[in-house]
Amino acid sequence: MRYLFFTNTPAHVHLYKHAAAALDDRGHDVLLLARDYGVTEALLDYHGLPYRCYGRLETTKWSLVRQLPRHYYTILRYTRQYDPDRIFGMGGYAAHAGALTRTPVTLLLDSEPTSLDHAVSRPFAESILTPHAFGKDLGPKHYRFRGFKESAYLHPDVFSAREDIRERLGVAPDEKYVICRFNAFGSHHDVSHSGIGPAERRELVARLAEHATVFVSDESDAMAFEALDARPFDLHPGLLHDALAEAHLLVADTQTMVTEAALLGTPAIRSNSFVGESDMGNFLELEREGLIYNIGAFAPAVERACSLLNNDSVPAEWAKKRDDYIDKTVNLTEVIVDLATNPDGPEGVAGLSRGELSACLPRDTPASADR
Repeated sequence: MRYLFFTNTPAHVHLYKHAAAALDDRGHDVLLLARDYGVTEALLDYHGLPYRCYGRLETTKWSLVRQLPRHYYTILRYTRQYDPDRIFGMGGYAAHAGALTRTPVTLLLDSEPTSLDHAVSRPFAESILTPHAFGKDLGPKHYRFRGFKESAYLHPDVFSAREDIRERLGVAPDEKYVICRFNAFGSHHDVSHSGIGPAERRELVARLAEHATVFVSDESDAMAFEALDARPFDLHPGLLHDALAEAHLLVADTQTMVTEAALLGTPAIRSNSFVGESDMGNFLELEREGLIYNIGAFAPAVERACSLLNNDSVPAEWAKKRDDYIDKTVNLTEVIVDLATNPDGPEGVAGLSRGELSACLPRDTPASADR
């Protein structure tokens, strides 16, 4: 069998890297179609995955609009050349490549607010997988799994942190450190949204530096470190999860790393304009479980961060909450591989359910078609 995986962002590389490697080990052919965005190619090279790049995307909000026609042309050409038996992806690129080449497509979606992407991709998918906390019903092709897309690469079955990560970072065994992750807001789903502004970023770093060593991972590479008591995260991006697992705290205006922190047992504060009544189900669930904080306003987010750093009981408390929660989740890589190789499709795959939306949510959470 021939499998094609779309990796449009660095997070997609992590999502599919273990499944692609497992299928390759079983003797199947695999190829990843990648977009040159951020550190996507660096991660693919780091993990030794076979890929072809279909185009580039700058970390500016309207870059995608300019590049879209060329992206689709190259994607269609590469897909026809490779002639896959099944396609995996997270949106329109994968869905439309499958439709134009008559190839079955499985989409893995986790963002409820991206309604336009759902509208243009859902009709062309054979199956759609989402986390159990996903706050929409996407119809008869929709299957849920217990966990998040990050469960494909941070579940204990597939991830264990390097023991030498503190040495690589240059921090002492008992030294507290914080990671600040700042988003470039350059993806299509980021248009009209914002996070922690430049002046606020500097204030945040200054406040955190009073309590811990601060590492900054800035997606746009625009952060100026002159006269700033912080260090850039300059290890290979493939080591970021190892560093996150050992950190005392994550403060971020991006999305994916917050869920990653929760699954690693690291307290996380998420502060951006996505936070609010129409927020994504995974962040609502993780806050209910006491693993993250969703705080849109800057000032209370900083205060919460400082209070967490000053509480020495936090690491042990979060480790227990994380262990209790992770026991209820699946190894998503195993689910993806089983689906890829199962002739009966999603119905015969352990870990997938067609459960009703209301049955997948806590009793105190209203089911809404557009949460």
